[in-house]
Amino acid sequence: MRIFHVAPDQYTELDELPAQLPATGFVWIGSARREFEVHAAAIQSRLQPWTGTTLVDLHVADLLNNQLPSHFDATLDYDLLVFRRLAAAPGAAVLADGKQPTRRATREALDAIDTSPVGFAVFDRVLVTVHPADCAVRDFFAARLAQRGQVGASRLPASPADLTLRMVNHMVDSYLDLRRLLARHLGELQLELLNPRSHFDDWALLLDARNRLHLLEDICEDQRSAVQEWIDNLDEAPPEADKQTKRERELLRLRSRDVLEHVERVLGHVRRLEQSIETAVQMHFSALGHRTNQIMRTLTVLTAIFLPLNLITGFFGMNFDALPLIHSAEGFWIAFWTMVLVGGGLVAFFWRKRYLGSGAR
Repeated sequence: MRIFHVAPDQYTELDELPAQLPATGFVWIGSARREFEVHAAAIQSRLQPWTGTTLVDLHVADLLNNQLPSHFDATLDYDLLVFRRLAAAPGAAVLADGKQPTRRATREALDAIDTSPVGFAVFDRVLVTVHPADCAVRDFFAARLAQRGQVGASRLPASPADLTLRMVNHMVDSYLDLRRLLARHLGELQLELLNPRSHFDDWALLLDARNRLHLLEDICEDQRSAVQEWIDNLDEAPPEADKQTKRERELLRLRSRDVLEHVERVLGHVRRLEQSIETAVQMHFSALGHRTNQIMRTLTVLTAIFLPLNLITGFFGMNFDALPLIHSAEGFWIAFWTMVLVGGGLVAFFWRKRYLGSGAR
């Protein structure tokens, strides 16, 4: 668990929970989910003198729930936001440029998608965040805010809500790396589906990819709903009399709408990936149907060519003594050249009709 003091003119990491809130700025408590479970009582005991209230037991359970979907809840004293991240899990295989993804690498990439939730309890001057054990968002913002604090106070978050929106926006933007990974693997899967020389039979992988995209779409829709509820809560707040407070609230609205726009772009991209997979499957079966039709047309044409030849040979193969040409020395050659002319004529006819050859249609 890490504790930070973010003020307009400084940024400091504290060794322990302070007995009282600093005179300016706010306190950010960033904790892994297991650490929050262990130190929940200590955090609650500090929230009471700091804010005059504590986290509701149901909200504590929500912050500890690793399967909770993205959602927003508001109370009179604080707001609760749970936001599921979209990122490649640590250790996920990254393909080098020019290297073609294999089916095993595609399966590993799909299995490496991490959608663990991150919880935010946003008070007026306190921010409590609960992250997965391997989440780098907290450490990333700790280092980033330290750098900004050295550059200038104007770059530091003005409130816990401001920092929350920045972290949420960062989690949404982290989908860009995952998008490139998914697009590359799914693109190779589509090329294999559409390759006429490929004998694709790994339908379990394709079904898993579609299920993963359905899951990502559901997560993005929950994210959009949570951010939209956050914006609605800001809009329903009573008007501020103080000009500075009014300006800060308007900046929060602008940042919230920006986050919502990013979430909608991610949702649109996930839907395009899902639609491209569906289209590739349909084109795959259309290509198989077209190939089957070509094979059947060729076999039908060959049958039509040899049918009259079989008729001729069957006619002269009948067990009768008085057949024409059967006792003539020229009879064989007459029958032979007749079959050659009939077969050649049929081949020329079907070729002209484009029933044979590469131009068949």
